[in-house]
Amino acid sequence: MTTTYTSYRLISADLATSLKRVAEQPDVKRESEYYLAKIGSIKSIDAFFADSRLYNYAMKAHGLEDMAYAKAFMRKVLTEGIDSNDAFANKLSDSRYKELAESLNFARHGEAATSFDRAQKGVVDKYSRQTLEVDAGNENTGVRLALYFERMASSISSGYSIIADDAISQVVRTALQLPMEFVGTDVDRQAAYYEDVLDLTDFQDPVKVGKFLERFTAMWELDNPSGSYDPLMVFQPTSLTGISTDLLISINNLKLGGR
Repeated sequence: MTTTYTSYRLISADLATSLKRVAEQPDVKRESEYYLAKIGSIKSIDAFFADSRLYNYAMKAHGLEDMAYAKAFMRKVLTEGIDSNDAFANKLSDSRYKELAESLNFARHGEAATSFDRAQKGVVDKYSRQTLEVDAGNENTGVRLALYFERMASSISSGYSIIADDAISQVVRTALQLPMEFVGTDVDRQAAYYEDVLDLTDFQDPVKVGKFLERFTAMWELDNPSGSYDPLMVFQPTSLTGISTDLLISINNLKLGGR
């Protein structure tokens, strides 16, 4: 059986080829062509929500597919944008919401929001990368975690940013061989521990990230030799600072929600 590290490296070593192969898959190509053909004509948040195919594509591209149902919640993310410190997306610990608001920045650019490359090819590139990671996870979730960490590592600026992202936290805890009970300890102590035992600046260096992922995949293989472990929940956007499930449902039921 191919090891987690070998599978990860086969994809990562020639990422451009891996992404091209994904982009040429008939279903991916079909959805990407539709997105590129239509997104430039979208001039408002209302119009964006009205085309469920575009909306679902953008959500998947940003790893938010499981939150597609929460249209009132997502409308608030896009309506408030990212320019204000008090903007909704900036208050959420999960950076994927902010990334979506950056890609489709209606709050800042209004009708011109979808004319920028980041709203067009940028989203398509994210969709291909997300599909690549999900496909890899269908075979071995450790590979998906490694690819995700590789992509997100440069965003780690503190111990709290590790805690805020369940997938990143899973990788770090596995590499450091921390027990699950560690998650239940005081958040400030968790953050302090990470900052004490890790040099977070290493995550800005692709070579050092690669070394860290060698350790992660080795430890993952010890814990999950069959590659059958599938903690998909770590990829679901549940890290909402100060947002309870009940409040999330209430927001989604607001009359100003999407269609």
